[in-house]
Amino acid sequence: MFRLRRTEAVVQAEIMPTTLWTIVFIVFTAFTCSCGCFNKYGVYEDIPAIAGYFSTKGRYEEVNPYLREDILAVNTSVLQPPSAQCRQIHLTAIIRHGTRYPTTKNVKKMQKLYDIVRLKASSEESWLQEILTQWRMWYTEDMDGRLVQKGVDDHRHLAVRLAKLFPGLVSEEKLRGGFVKFITSSKHRCVNSTLSFKAGLTGLWGIKDMEFDHAVNDALMRFFDQCTRFIEEVDNNPTAMSELDKFKEGPEMKRVQQKIADRLGVPYSLITDDMAEAAFYLCAYEFAIKTVNSPWCRLFDEVDAQVMEYANDLKQFWKRGYGYDINSKSSCVLFHDVFTRLEKAVNENKSGQQVTEAVTVQIGHAETLLPLITLLSFFKDADTLMSTNFATQTQRSFRTSRMLPYAANLLFVLYDCGAGDVRLQPLLNEQPVTFPGLSDPQASMPRYQDVLERYRDLLQGCDFEAECQLFKHPVEL
Repeated sequence: MFRLRRTEAVVQAEIMPTTLWTIVFIVFTAFTCSCGCFNKYGVYEDIPAIAGYFSTKGRYEEVNPYLREDILAVNTSVLQPPSAQCRQIHLTAIIRHGTRYPTTKNVKKMQKLYDIVRLKASSEESWLQEILTQWRMWYTEDMDGRLVQKGVDDHRHLAVRLAKLFPGLVSEEKLRGGFVKFITSSKHRCVNSTLSFKAGLTGLWGIKDMEFDHAVNDALMRFFDQCTRFIEEVDNNPTAMSELDKFKEGPEMKRVQQKIADRLGVPYSLITDDMAEAAFYLCAYEFAIKTVNSPWCRLFDEVDAQVMEYANDLKQFWKRGYGYDINSKSSCVLFHDVFTRLEKAVNENKSGQQVTEAVTVQIGHAETLLPLITLLSFFKDADTLMSTNFATQTQRSFRTSRMLPYAANLLFVLYDCGAGDVRLQPLLNEQPVTFPGLSDPQASMPRYQDVLERYRDLLQGCDFEAECQLFKHPVEL
């Protein structure tokens, strides 16, 4: 496969006749878009072949590849109300922060791997020589998960796309009128994502004469920090991740570690599961932050990447997903908050009032979204993810690479379709999903009352205080 580097493409564009450049553009696009693509500016993006497996470290554009060519593109055809008279009346958007730097913990692991490679690697591969002679360890511990410029852009662009998708709700009139509410986690990456989202809207409409407030609410957006039972039974429990621990010691992960060691020409003992993870993250961060297909990516083939993704999915499954009941129940407070907002909007609309909160934008973390997604029973497979069933889980729906990239978002859109017919459409990452267990022929936009009936037990129960209480069992004598 032949490629042009970005700088070479620009030079060629300047010297080629227009017609010839058009032909080359088409040919190169046809041959290379599986691993790279030209965006709408004619700039070639070299995409790692393993970019679709980066789990929670993945780019949003890998989930919606059409955004590689036009970051502001929207597909309004995914919004398919049952009749033309359906009118959008409310939007709740729960959004993960944008692309960020690695955490201090990850930077330490990456530094350790870099030192091993710099001091011990002996392979003559050209990509390794590039690491040794041109690449420098530029990540520092004080970066500690802060939002990067790409993360700022993630939310600015998402804001514009939502304004294009839902023009009756995400509008200048609604924003100026105080009908758009912003709530965020206290973490700097979330606050800065909120500011970026607002900047996307004010920039879109050229608003310079007003500023718009946001509320910091960790009880809502970081509920997991305040759920004692989750903290004690899962987060601080060393046995809770036993399936992940066993997988890290299993044959699939060992093979990946040995292949990395062979490619570097270092002893097997130096490449632990932590070092394999550090190498995978180096590839992922270089791409997410700088759009670079890093030489670190050459340490993995697609099978290796699938193993690394499965390890991360195991972690998320057992720590935030279906592994333990308290994982999802810790999000009861956010679940009730969503449905309280929906109910308020429905009642205001029914009584002929203006809906006072047309849009609610709530910005948190992957750890905010996944428990709620789990509580709603989205992406639930027949089989439990275990350390021993990697080979049979290749078609699983629980894939964090698809569910939880940077700027992942779960949207709930209410429609008034007339004559008391109110509909609710859920979307994940701007794509429709269906509430499990509903037989409505309009499954992607079911009747609101049917959704309430589907989640009746949770709406009547799912009490955060009760679920998160650490029950004290009597000592048996």
